[in-house]
Amino acid sequence: MAAQNLYGPGVRMGNWNEDVYLEEERMRDFLDKREKGELLIQRNRRLKKNILRPMELSVTEDGFAHYGDKVILVNPDHPRGEEAGLFQEGDLSLCMSPDEVKAQISDELEVPCGVSAVRTTTPTGRNTFTILRDSTNSDAVDPVLRYGQSFCLGIPAGLECKTLYLSSDHRSLLKSSKKSWLQEVILTDEVSHLNCWQVTFLDPQLRLEYEGFPVKANEKLVIYHRHTNRALAAHRHLFLRTYFGKEVEVAAHTHLDSHRVEKPKNHWMLVTGNPRNRSTTMLDLPKPPSDDTRAVEQVMGINT
Repeated sequence: MAAQNLYGPGVRMGNWNEDVYLEEERMRDFLDKREKGELLIQRNRRLKKNILRPMELSVTEDGFAHYGDKVILVNPDHPRGEEAGLFQEGDLSLCMSPDEVKAQISDELEVPCGVSAVRTTTPTGRNTFTILRDSTNSDAVDPVLRYGQSFCLGIPAGLECKTLYLSSDHRSLLKSSKKSWLQEVILTDEVSHLNCWQVTFLDPQLRLEYEGFPVKANEKLVIYHRHTNRALAAHRHLFLRTYFGKEVEVAAHTHLDSHRVEKPKNHWMLVTGNPRNRSTTMLDLPKPPSDDTRAVEQVMGINT
């Protein structure tokens, strides 16, 4: 009698029992990590929630910037210059920009952390900086920031809310901005002289007169790096791929026009909070009509 074929499509062959146990082990490991919050997507959500948490800016009562104030640094909107190609319009705020790959595998920010400029003026944990005293000038009692005075810009980062400082240093073959190859600007947790900046009055002809005067908030100014004497700049024609999408490069370089005056890409504003609504900024307030506008409205019979 011929031997019968005892095997059919439903018969398991090979290391099927080992595969079943491996699959069960992977499932137990997945459930265990999910309960502990160690899954990649959970870490990613915690990091985003911490960075994008809403913040309240400081409200200035005298119109000046003070040490300890929470502000956002805004590069005001300006027309295109000599730049070719794409150009980012609108008001841009300075923001922390974590590394895209490293941010996916950890719920803590990698230090040093990059910076970029984003078309938003909504205060969040990503773009709200605190004006801090220079470590060499910590004994001063004057609460007002003054032109030519050394100061630092700090921002809380990560779940531990450690302070990172806006920093820069001379460019080298191994250290420069990604697109323009100019002087790099980063966020670091090291306290040093590389974290020091100073505010310069916008009009070069009046800078000597304004030296030592209080810095007005919500007005255009130039921010220079103390150690390298390079101005903070937003390159609206150079785009970076970041953790949050396509954003504008920020570097430390002084762009001068034919009159030896800083170009609009070097102009910044220390924007404070709106006293009428803490969730908005002074940029959201309607601008008062000019004298010419009032005259036209009066002729037309419009009550102002």
